[in-house]
Amino acid sequence: MSTPARRADAVRNRDLALDAAMALLAEPGAALTVGAIAERAGLGAGTVVRAFGGKDALLDAAVARLLEPVVQRARDLLAETTPYQALRAFLRELIAFQAAHHAANDQLAGLDLPLTTALRADLVGAVERMIEGARRSGQIRTDLDLPVTTALTSATALAVARTDPDLADAYLTVFMDGLSTPNNSTVGADRSAGSSPLQRTSGAER
Repeated sequence: MSTPARRADAVRNRDLALDAAMALLAEPGAALTVGAIAERAGLGAGTVVRAFGGKDALLDAAVARLLEPVVQRARDLLAETTPYQALRAFLRELIAFQAAHHAANDQLAGLDLPLTTALRADLVGAVERMIEGARRSGQIRTDLDLPVTTALTSATALAVARTDPDLADAYLTVFMDGLSTPNNSTVGADRSAGSSPLQRTSGAER
């Protein structure tokens, strides 16, 4: 096999392994092992390992591919609307995304995932900018420290995703009321029609 052909084959195998890993990340109870990923991709385990150098690097690349559009969506919302509206809209979409992938979180614990870690830091930074902007505009309470508010926001989104994402709007309304200043209640806020970009990206559309 010529060198260009070998390179093309390697790229194809890498893409197949990534697609398989991303599919397994969205399946509750699926085993995130090299063997399971290789079987789903129709490749040998050795081929998968050679493509990435190991399981950690493969899963890191797969999770990063999932997170990239999430981070971009947060940036887009910040650019398109007010920080407060961006926060509310993004939390709703984040809940849908986490509901589709939270089952994999426990299996990813303890792995070396530098790409994922960097993207999560970007995501936290975007949420912090939403909160800071909403605080400056007087729409969110300032008596809570920013790190506390950010951590509470992330934890709430994950908790709702793990319990009943169908009730996301109800939970989100209560949560946002707790963060909001008295004259900025979210009760009765308009709900976005149709599926969100993150739902379509993650395959979580209901």
